[in-house]
Amino acid sequence: MVIKNNIIKENNMTKKSVWLAAIIAISIAPTVFAQDTLVEHLIIECESDIKNYCSQVTPGNGRLLHCMAAHEDKISGQCDYALYQAASVLEQLSMAISYVAKECQSEIQNLCSDIKAGEGRILVCLEDNAEEVGAACKTAIANTVGE
Repeated sequence: MVIKNNIIKENNMTKKSVWLAAIIAISIAPTVFAQDTLVEHLIIECESDIKNYCSQVTPGNGRLLHCMAAHEDKISGQCDYALYQAASVLEQLSMAISYVAKECQSEIQNLCSDIKAGEGRILVCLEDNAEEVGAACKTAIANTVGE
């Protein structure tokens, strides 16, 4: 079902909107726990395109992705699809984080306000305080994290 939904989304999105989503998503990737795997996947899938069009670009701060976007009409289908997949994964992750944040807002404020956000620390705090976490928050966590 997820693959079917992704194919439908791919057909509905224009190339430019996919690139824009990828640029935004990868630009915020440092806040994502799975960023290394996602970035490594993109580098592997886009290796020849990076070498061909962006070998003189210093990686970091989205420069490499911006270079790839500037050459979007030349990159391979393999790389284009990898960028689409990355944007889709990050969009789903963003939606999951928003869902948990909304459903757990009072628990986060009351139980975890002294915890620095990032790297899963808020989730650990909620799990450590499971006996005080409400049903809606527990459901949101179970729906997104699977615990």
